[in-house]
Amino acid sequence: MSAPRPRGAQHPLGTFAPALIEFTDDVLFDQVWAREVLSPKERSLVTLACLVTAGNAGQLPYHLRRARDNGATTDELVETITHLAFYAGWPKAMAAMVVAKDVLRDDED
Repeated sequence: MSAPRPRGAQHPLGTFAPALIEFTDDVLFDQVWAREVLSPKERSLVTLACLVTAGNAGQLPYHLRRARDNGATTDELVETITHLAFYAGWPKAMAAMVVAKDVLRDDED
């Protein structure tokens, strides 16, 4: 299980950009992620697809761990990234897979 996400002033950007962190905490995670139409696992897979497609590898470690916490298996995450290679582009999928290998291997140890 991953460590809890820092909130408010504990977040590295909390004192520098408090409004952004407040929106992240209160709207994104407390409201959007809590909606019941999609399961947390489904939301995680959608989020990973967006991050891979946009080439946002910096956000992947947190969201890969969150996806695992939300019930996604390593095989499902690897398959999601593999599938995205054909839609997001090979370089983005390869970069994401490198991050996934490090994160998911570390989480299994």
